[in-house]
Amino acid sequence: ALDLAALATEHAQFKDWWWKVQIGKCYYRLGLYREAEKQFKSALKQQDMVDTILYLAKVYLRLDQPVTALNLFKQGLDRFPGEVALICGIARIYEEMNNISTAAEYYKDVLKQDNTHVEAIACIGSNHFYSDQPELALRFYRRLLQMGVYNCQLFNNLGLCCFYAQQYDMTLSSFERALFLAENEEETADVWYNLGHVAVGIGDLNLAYQCFRLTLVNNNDYAEAYNNLAVLEMRKGHIEQARALLQTASSLAPHMYEPHFNFAILSDKVGDLQRSYTAAQKSAEAFPGHVETQELIKQLKQHFAML
Repeated sequence: ALDLAALATEHAQFKDWWWKVQIGKCYYRLGLYREAEKQFKSALKQQDMVDTILYLAKVYLRLDQPVTALNLFKQGLDRFPGEVALICGIARIYEEMNNISTAAEYYKDVLKQDNTHVEAIACIGSNHFYSDQPELALRFYRRLLQMGVYNCQLFNNLGLCCFYAQQYDMTLSSFERALFLAENEEETADVWYNLGHVAVGIGDLNLAYQCFRLTLVNNNDYAEAYNNLAVLEMRKGHIEQARALLQTASSLAPHMYEPHFNFAILSDKVGDLQRSYTAAQKSAEAFPGHVETQELIKQLKQHFAML
């Protein structure tokens, strides 16, 4: 394809922007990102196209230059005001940079231009859910249902929103549908994990234990499920099982602070202060603002000072 596009460009005396974009696509697929960037830039000089801007932004994201991609999108918006694909691209980058509030603002701009944009509605709903506004999130997810979106993820999110908004009549039926619509084991694992949370919320720890076990049956690398199972084992007094589960969780997801913190608490209870201190330090690295970790480190330092 690259050879064909190169010959066609030569034949057009390097004046046809379309063939330059095709060469850029070939370079992108081959992993030659700098060469792809040159072709897309050259094509943009000849003909301003939204598609070319989107391809060039993909190149910058692959090169790990999100700020350059953002600037490119914003320049594109000057030339194509209100273009949904460009606004959506900006929102996605902010979301990946963990700037959720700015991303939500851009997704709202997307909805002003196209009020049936599924991704924007879903992302705003998710933002409301994580901002402790499950009732508002529920409205967005119901809107998706009305639009005919019918998949596992939507019912999974609906179930969680209903539970946290205390609409218990809808919670289990939503999760049942999510399980029915799950297309692979990862999706099934997500549903069972959320059902485990619901079970913990209503105080049925045996059901929670079963749900987290089923999560691991479907996805053996689910660090959060290992962590939660460990907490349930700790409550039953099974120290060794809890320790093994927490070690598995922390090795699968070193960025999570919960397994390290729980391991620190467990070690502190059985009197292994050195291990507890090491784990607490790891927890503080993963989440410096966690108050309980700081308090535990403080207590352990006092213990060591007294020794």
